[in-house]
Amino acid sequence: MSTSKSKKLITVEFHCHTIYSNDSRSHLDALIRTARERGIERLAITDHNTIEGALRAKELAPELIIIGEEVLTERGELIAYYMQEEIPKGLTVAETLKRMKAQNAFISIPHPFDLWRHGWPLEELIELLPEVDALEVFNARCLRKIHNEKALTFARARGLPMLAGSDAHSLAELGLALTRLPAFNNAEELRTAVRDTEIIGRMLSVVDHFKASTLIRLSKLIQGERSARDENA
Repeated sequence: MSTSKSKKLITVEFHCHTIYSNDSRSHLDALIRTARERGIERLAITDHNTIEGALRAKELAPELIIIGEEVLTERGELIAYYMQEEIPKGLTVAETLKRMKAQNAFISIPHPFDLWRHGWPLEELIELLPEVDALEVFNARCLRKIHNEKALTFARARGLPMLAGSDAHSLAELGLALTRLPAFNNAEELRTAVRDTEIIGRMLSVVDHFKASTLIRLSKLIQGERSARDENA
């Protein structure tokens, strides 16, 4: 819960994907427009293993976009914010962290207890804590709320900085889980701001999760068929 009264608070979406993730259908211009319509003041684009979409979005809306990347290590996923250089997937955890820290990136662990989606075994999660800046304690795409409840309990028991993220793969999901915290402009300021957060969120229902995933797959399939036709034209 936020205790800040005099500082300006902003509303941030810390976890979303674009068409530069192979499981998302959100185009950059539509994503930016939707974020503004929903009162999101900072939008972290965290595509899977690439910052290409985030870099392009930053050109379109420099005041709104935070360049992030959700990186799949050989063990689980990490998210880094304020990235300058892309990190490939499949590296060791140590090497991934080394490359993130070389950029002074702000590092978070997404959906840490959701082992269906590259979460972390408890022993490894505990070992990671000294290396990261925050824990994602609410992810709107977790199919079981117990995963978020465990993350929240774990973070509170250890006094860890906490974030929320929609993990939006479609426009309908954007803003389902948001974080309110003092304004910041870079990774170092975020490390201070994240000590005072308010989590706002609701889960994506199983039905809506299925609908969104099905629509994304259909959209990608249609897009692929059109590309194939264009190549053969």
